[in-house]
Amino acid sequence: MGRAGTGGAARAAAVAGPPLLLLLLLLTRSPPATAGEHKKSVVGLVSEHFSQAPQKLSSYSWYGSIRLFQFRVPPDTVLLRWLLHVSWGSGTPCTDVEITVHFRHGAPPVVNPLGTSFPNNTIQQPSFQVRALLSSMLLDNTSVNVSHPAPGDWFVAAHLPPSSQKIEVQGFAPTCAYVFQPDMLVMRAMEVSILEPDVPLPQTLLSHPNYLKIFVPEYTQELLLELQGCVSSGSLGCPVRLTVGGATLPSNFQKVLTCTDPTLSCRLLLPSPPWGRWLQVTAESLAGPQVSVAFIAQAALTACRPWSMTFQRLLRNSPNQSHDTSVGQLSPGPAHQGLGRSSGVGGGAFCLLSFPVMREDIDTVSVRFQPMDGISVLVRSDAPSLLRLRLDTGMDSGGSLTITLRVNKTEVSGDTLVVACVNAASAFLSFNTSLNCTTAFFQGYPLSLRASSPVANLIIPYPETSSWYLSLQLLCPESPGVCEQAMVHVETVLYLVPCLNDCGPYGQCLLLRRYSYLYAGCSCKAGWRGWSCTDNSTAQTVAQQKVAALLLTLSNLMFLVPIMLSVQRAFLVEASVYFYTMFFSTFYHACDQPGEAVLCILSYDTLQYCDFLGSGVSTWVTILCMARLKTVLKHVLFLLGTLVIAMSLQLDRRGIWNMMGPCLFAFMIMAFMWVQRCRHRHQCYPTSWQRWAFCLLPGISMASMGVAIYTSMMTSDNYYYTHSIWHILLAGSAAFLLPPREEQTEPWTCSQKFPCHYQICKNNQDELYTVT
Repeated sequence: MGRAGTGGAARAAAVAGPPLLLLLLLLTRSPPATAGEHKKSVVGLVSEHFSQAPQKLSSYSWYGSIRLFQFRVPPDTVLLRWLLHVSWGSGTPCTDVEITVHFRHGAPPVVNPLGTSFPNNTIQQPSFQVRALLSSMLLDNTSVNVSHPAPGDWFVAAHLPPSSQKIEVQGFAPTCAYVFQPDMLVMRAMEVSILEPDVPLPQTLLSHPNYLKIFVPEYTQELLLELQGCVSSGSLGCPVRLTVGGATLPSNFQKVLTCTDPTLSCRLLLPSPPWGRWLQVTAESLAGPQVSVAFIAQAALTACRPWSMTFQRLLRNSPNQSHDTSVGQLSPGPAHQGLGRSSGVGGGAFCLLSFPVMREDIDTVSVRFQPMDGISVLVRSDAPSLLRLRLDTGMDSGGSLTITLRVNKTEVSGDTLVVACVNAASAFLSFNTSLNCTTAFFQGYPLSLRASSPVANLIIPYPETSSWYLSLQLLCPESPGVCEQAMVHVETVLYLVPCLNDCGPYGQCLLLRRYSYLYAGCSCKAGWRGWSCTDNSTAQTVAQQKVAALLLTLSNLMFLVPIMLSVQRAFLVEASVYFYTMFFSTFYHACDQPGEAVLCILSYDTLQYCDFLGSGVSTWVTILCMARLKTVLKHVLFLLGTLVIAMSLQLDRRGIWNMMGPCLFAFMIMAFMWVQRCRHRHQCYPTSWQRWAFCLLPGISMASMGVAIYTSMMTSDNYYYTHSIWHILLAGSAAFLLPPREEQTEPWTCSQKFPCHYQICKNNQDELYTVT
């Protein structure tokens, strides 16, 4: 192992005489700050405010129900505060409900309000959440504070409690709109000291903290932070507290070091700190406001040099190899020489095998990772094998990272096993001492391969934005000597997919968007639930699915009754409309079924539009037919009404007034014509009590029952039965309400009634006033 960094002479001098150096620092340090000077020091913190447009909340049914917000926390942020604003939209006042808000750093939060199960081998990391009633959030804005947050993307997700599964008809009943808007306030440090490796950095604490940061290069195995020569002006101890790293939610792996003994050096050892990042360090004084504390901060890095397998193979296979001295000193390869031995390049030690990985972008939130040499990775016992998966583009956290490892049973016989760890930000390299896969600021996910279980799978939903590392090593716990010369080839299948297995046969993978950020979620059907539609606790069986499909499709055959009556009574246009409605409603519901009982003759959207259009036009022509209009006027209204309904459905397909508006207008026309006939005949129209008792009243009752079921009784559970009843009632009401066939009218007989050229012409149905 080698120590990375410079400044060894300065470090030796600091260690040799820290008391003298600290005494000089305290003597040259200005006295404690007064109130005005303290206010001046606070100027080193700059506040910034970020906000996004509000969104209307929805009851949770699947991940698409949540409202997602994405913020970017700037570097050197020392305090993060979320302000959560909730209000209701204009209109009906809202009831008091519980609103849930989730927070996560690096990726959208993984939520599970329904308590459903996840697929096997899936990481179920609970989210950090805040629950509050609407009444309390209206009285006082709820806030969430995070000290020393990690920089980068932060996600906020909000939703209402799960709904009652009732199918609401849009526009029929007043709805309540809950509006949510988060604001982000940050305090950012402008004065941050750079802590260089092996370079002592004197620090003096007064009443405010000091902010430091150190850059951790790649392949850093350990980081040692140390406080030396701590002296306090008002106490005998060393009242200093160090906070290392940024806070993340839901898990927080910040390291806190409290130093109390002034005679001993205060140390913090961090294995595998985040690679290629700045690491935040905050020093705070635990003494009083007028007490100064002086100390020396120092950092030391332990570097781990990688052996690039592809680079060495290119050197061996290239026909034009260079004969430079530095290249000639390279060792022949890890298969013939121990990696722990010192090589000629830089005098360091190779402590891991690095396999370059090719990233292939396939589609949106869809990436394939493959080692440059193929799909297999060489795993040894003397050093870990490492693969780097770059998920740091900012658009990779909206899918699921799937990792599959396979090994030949013959290569891992006996007690030999291959252990692997999947970590973000830095790799786990200490397989010889521990198997918990824990790095400095991340709890990794372990995997193992052996003869009895040669395949290992891991699924990480919404992986955080970072470089992920897969490290593998060969172990022989019972007989270590067996593994010294052993090598195992492990086959890797590494993918980032939008949805696992495309949500299965009972789900649909949908791509969701919040501004320019894309993420995916599964919308389940047929009672299946869960993150990938794999929870069958409330799922329908295949028999239940077929029964539901038969109910929804065969119930449309009830329209054969009004079709035959219309043909018999010479209402051919009405019969054509009823046949159109029966045909498209049957095949729409055959296509709308989940699972196996599905039949689509056209696209789903086309079938749905035709079904809705047929339902509205059927009601329109039935009411106009009851009005007994003249043939030409009736057909003109048929056409105009159909065009208006088609236009309204294109604007808003599920609005209740798409059907109610034309129907009410047709009812007004019918009522006007009936009143006119009553006035002219001086008796109620229709004149026959049998038509009222056996046709109109049953038809109106069936139509009223159908509207009541359609608007207030349908739920997700009883939809198959209630909607089938709706089909039967709609067709039955049309059959009862159709008027009888128009009788052949007798010739008009006119009689002179008034001397001013007015006369009355009558037949067996109506009377007409004419002018001669």
